[in-house]
Amino acid sequence: MIKGIGIDLIEIDRIERGIQSNQKFIERILTENEKNLYNALKADHRKAEFVAGRFAAKEALAKAMGTGIGKEFSFQDISITKSDKGSPMMKVENCPYKVWVSISHSQSHAIAQVVLED
Repeated sequence: MIKGIGIDLIEIDRIERGIQSNQKFIERILTENEKNLYNALKADHRKAEFVAGRFAAKEALAKAMGTGIGKEFSFQDISITKSDKGSPMMKVENCPYKVWVSISHSQSHAIAQVVLED
């Protein structure tokens, strides 16, 4: 049974500006595992796209849960890894539901959708 659905859309250049103006931005948004993946990327735009996708996915989870980031969990409680096939998988501390996530990018935007299943 579906328990929640969330979606978020973010401008990649907004994230890029955040990265350039505040190094703590990455520390706040990405987990250690995500930072390792981020640091392995070479192109600045690809790095911004990566962070934007994770930011959108984490915000989409907050919407699916019906809470905001910081109320019941933080960005650090949510980690996005890859399945064996390369699709994103979301791990959430203390979440009672199975979490499905999809992330997509265009040249200018990143979008993510999260579905919570009981």
